[in-house]
This record gives sequence, C-alpha cells and structure tokens, in this order.
Amino acid sequence: MAGKPPLIVILGPTAVGKTSLAIDIARDLDGEIVSADSRQIYRHMDIGTAKPTPEEQEAATHRLIDIVAPEENLSLAQYQRRAYSAIDQLHQQGKVPLLVGGTGQYITALVEGWSIPEVPPNEQLRSELETYAEKHGASALHQRLSHRDPVAADKIHPNNIRRVVRALEVCIETDTPISELQRKKPPPYAIRQYGLQMEREALYQRADRRVDNMMEAGLLDEVRGLLARGYPASLPAMSSIGYRQLAEHLRGEISLDEAIETTKYATHDFIRRQYTWFRGHDDGIIWLDAATLRPKQVIENIHQWLKER
Repeated sequence: MAGKPPLIVILGPTAVGKTSLAIDIARDLDGEIVSADSRQIYRHMDIGTAKPTPEEQEAATHRLIDIVAPEENLSLAQYQRRAYSAIDQLHQQGKVPLLVGGTGQYITALVEGWSIPEVPPNEQLRSELETYAEKHGASALHQRLSHRDPVAADKIHPNNIRRVVRALEVCIETDTPISELQRKKPPPYAIRQYGLQMEREALYQRADRRVDNMMEAGLLDEVRGLLARGYPASLPAMSSIGYRQLAEHLRGEISLDEAIETTKYATHDFIRRQYTWFRGHDDGIIWLDAATLRPKQVIENIHQWLKER
C-alpha cells in the first residue's frame, strides 16, 4: 500500500446509517463522498431513494448522485468509469475520497477492478430472453446461461432475471462467456473498507420506520409526479422499491396500505440480498455494529491507518 492514494469505503445494507457516518468522516478528513447507490443516480427521485438531503450535501460534497434522468440507463461499466474519474480527481485535489453506498455490485466492481464487457444493450434480444423467462420460468432461463457459461451462472441467482439476461446477452453478442471477459485488475489505491451491520430484526424495524417517514415526506406525490412527467412505470428506474408499489396503487391495483406493506417486505428482502452480496465479497471488510457505533473511534482508526500505510 505504500505510496498508493487512499480510498475509504463505507458499505452496508439500506437504512443502517452509512450516510451519517460518512459525513462525519468526510468533514474530519477534508474528504468528499462518491456515491455507490444505483438508485440515487436518478434525478427527480429523491425521497424514495433516501438521497442525501440538501443539508447533508452541504455538510459533505456528494458525487455521482443526480447524474441521469429516470429514462436513461447507466451501465455498470459507465458507473465504474465515472467513479474512478471522481476518485482520481479527488486525489489530485489532495482530498480523501469516500466510496459510500449499498449497491454491492458497484462497490465490488471498483474495489476488485472488474473488467466489464463493453457490449451495448440489444433491446430485441433482451425482450426475447425476458419473454422466455415469463413463459418457461426464471430457472429455465438460468439453465440456458449454465449451458453457455457455467462459471457466470454459478455466481448469479436464478431469480435475478436482469443479471441472467445481461450475462446471456454478452455471451450471445460476443460469442464469449461473460466470465472470461470479466477479468479483474485491482485499482491503484490503498483501500480501507468499513461495513455497517445491525441485528436483523432491529434493522428491519428501522427500515420500516424509514418507509413511514418517506410517506410522510411525500413519496406518493413524488411517484405521482414522475408518472405525470411521462416516466412510465415500466422503466427500470421506476422498478425501484417503493416506486413500483406506489405506482401499482396509483393505477388502482392495490390499496395504499398494501403498497406500503409490500414496500416494507421488499425492503427486508433487499437487505437480505445486500448482506448475501457483501458476505460473498468480503475481502478484508471491517464490520462495525451500527447500534453501538462511535464515529470518533472510526475516525481515529482511519487516521492511524493513514499514518501506517
């Protein structure tokens, strides 16, 4: 690590308290936050994505939020390039970058230095693969990936249709297994990773309260406004937790209480999947109990690491 510029990573599941800790660290170190959240990239989607408030953004500069419109797609490769660019700019400015978020794929792609295939989307092929999954089931589509690329299939859950479709798309378009194209070249940073965790039921309750707070803050109006702007519920951005359920309510398919309840259940499931990802890509993460966390101690630990590296 000697001579390498530092990168502090703050990761963990949704609602665990990453933003608050990251702001404390950024203010102490004269650093800036590089967001690793695949939903906070969208403009006009503030409440349901738990985007940092104006006050939080004033307390510490946040990069890579509000960078695309809801109808735009930002590929993992594009995110990775933007994140590396932001981190390098901060190093050039003598600042300490903090990569902060709960999107495991974003964080792992940066920390491990994934080489991501530059294959543009083939919407017709994607539609055919998605239709196949609808007719024959997610497991049948996953089996097709297993035949073409068993290494990739072993790493992707059968129910994650979007990733299965993308892996098949790359395999078909390039005639090369995506696992062969996803080589890794670790970035030239000294990396310190802190993971926040909390007893599961306590975190679920905390996440439920946050959903209630989002509703009080006007999430329903936010979703209504997005639909009124012409952003259809079929957009990937609008499939985000909370937005999808409230759009169903606004179409008269479910009651408001049902939308809120299913949003909470979906958040619990998302938290489980986040933990599964981070545990599966735990390369030296320092896990901290968010319930007893003292930011001052974490900051002292970082200062010590910066001296010793």
